[in-house]
Amino acid sequence: MPWKEVWKMILQLVKSRRKQILIDIDTQKDFLLAGGKACIRNHRRVLAHIRRVMAWARSQNIPIISTAEVYPDNNGESTIGYCIDGTDGQKKIPYTLFKDRITFAADGSTDLPRDMLRQHRQIILHKRCVDPFDEPRIDRLLSEVRANEFILVGASLEGAVKMTALGLLQRGKKVTIIVDAVGTHNKKEAKLALRKMETKGAKLVETKKLAGTSHLRQVGVCNCESCQGAGRKASANNGEKN
Repeated sequence: MPWKEVWKMILQLVKSRRKQILIDIDTQKDFLLAGGKACIRNHRRVLAHIRRVMAWARSQNIPIISTAEVYPDNNGESTIGYCIDGTDGQKKIPYTLFKDRITFAADGSTDLPRDMLRQHRQIILHKRCVDPFDEPRIDRLLSEVRANEFILVGASLEGAVKMTALGLLQRGKKVTIIVDAVGTHNKKEAKLALRKMETKGAKLVETKKLAGTSHLRQVGVCNCESCQGAGRKASANNGEKN
């Protein structure tokens, strides 16, 4: 084989070993918007940072594996109360969606097409639980996919984020948590979760270290006073400067 071809193969192998994958955990309206059925406590800040991370992933061609909780309606008698199949709250935040994506229902199957991450920029996997490893298809994908680093954002830190991180670490994966791009319901439990993940080997960083800073003042999807008020204040300040 010509040396140029050998060198090309070596470069491709090195590049594949450096691959990062963004794990986008349950970035759904019920969790991230003020009107959601289970909104996190720090939603405006988290939304802004998730948007920044998504923009970074697009610019760097980082593949994304997304999970989304989806629970059956059961004729209006669901005991969960949020992320009900077919409701607006179950949908993902618009800017967490890539055009080139493929979605899999939570059906108990382990079937997966070959080379999905080569064929699609984003894989969305539905789950009927908090822990993604309780879903056979997600367990298989996250266990088998090879990457140098798994970067986690989403909600909630003390719930699905923690379970995803610990499951990956248990499988020998390198995990990075973007601490200002993960939402919480309970501050005390979230601190304990962070401590446990860090003890197990997870790396904790802020968005600016990964993707730089952003001057964006409005997250563009939430109409609550907190989100809209921050945008109006920033606009007023910019007007005074001009």
